[in-house]
Amino acid sequence: MTVHSCVLDLRWGDCDQLGHINNVYYLEYAQEARLRYFHDMKDQGAALGPVVVRRTDITFDRPLFYESLAIEVRSSIKHVGNTSFTMRQQIFDREGVQYASIDVVIVVVDLKANEPKPIPEEIRTILEERLATS
Repeated sequence: MTVHSCVLDLRWGDCDQLGHINNVYYLEYAQEARLRYFHDMKDQGAALGPVVVRRTDITFDRPLFYESLAIEVRSSIKHVGNTSFTMRQQIFDREGVQYASIDVVIVVVDLKANEPKPIPEEIRTILEERLATS
């Protein structure tokens, strides 16, 4: 299993009226971490190609406050299907306390046909090598 780690700074403007990070920004943090994950794959010679997010499921464990200043997003591959794969992304503070868990279904697409297409075999192999065991 390979876990990709990404540290992101929190922004003061991400806070809501209650003084904690608004829940919509968790999606932005996960997206930024996914983009970095895919960029790192591309740097290793494994360009994923066009993808879209099909589904996102978030579990909020506790409120995240701006005082944390930075978070770590850990991303791993949870499942590999024919045309899609599922990533698990977890948000932690600097002390290692988990704040959210996000499962994202990502579909590989053919932009001309505007439909899903099979994951290329070389990408499937890499994703399966990174598959979480639990």
